[in-house]
Amino acid sequence: MIVAYRVVELFATLQGEGAHAGRSAVFLRFTGCNLWSGREEHRASAVCRFCDTDFVGTDGPGGGVFDGPASLADAVAGCWRDSFGDGGTPWVVCTGGEPLLQLDGDLLDALHERGFAVAIETNGTLPVPDGVDWVCVSPKADATLVVERADEVKVVVPQDRGDPARWSSMSADHYFVQPMDDPDGDVSRANTEWAVRYCRDHPQWRLSLQTHKYLGIP
Repeated sequence: MIVAYRVVELFATLQGEGAHAGRSAVFLRFTGCNLWSGREEHRASAVCRFCDTDFVGTDGPGGGVFDGPASLADAVAGCWRDSFGDGGTPWVVCTGGEPLLQLDGDLLDALHERGFAVAIETNGTLPVPDGVDWVCVSPKADATLVVERADEVKVVVPQDRGDPARWSSMSADHYFVQPMDDPDGDVSRANTEWAVRYCRDHPQWRLSLQTHKYLGIP
């Protein structure tokens, strides 16, 4: 069991992308990643150089250092209850950074005990513990995958190397391409057009858009 979980932010929203776009969710964003430090001075030499997420520190909304799985699971449950009441199936998306640096079986058990279905968004380079209800792998071109089965594969495009089809061999129920933003964070029209063409030419793949950015929600 991890003694303390370090969380950047914890917030309620609608899931913005992928197979569950539009679903009410609590996002649990852990600190840290094994493919980039999160600091701009290290971006150019990182394995993943296009991340648009701040996963450094513990001072975001709802963030902090949580002592043990019960403490963090209670915070997640409280966030759901305060935002959505008692309706629906509680859904928590564990993300980062790389959530599998911290998400463990004890925290999974604590979240399940509070009625949550647990999803993760991972780069696929670390083993997934038993009990995760939904696995989304977002592979990176220069990283070695160890995850062989996922519920969805979501490739941010275009990356520096390789056609998204290189990841078609991973067993999954859904395959998405998602256009990369411009360096200033704006939605890239050129990358969106690239992704649309790719889906038309490769109908196994579907288009994923970051709808939360269009809607102006977290």
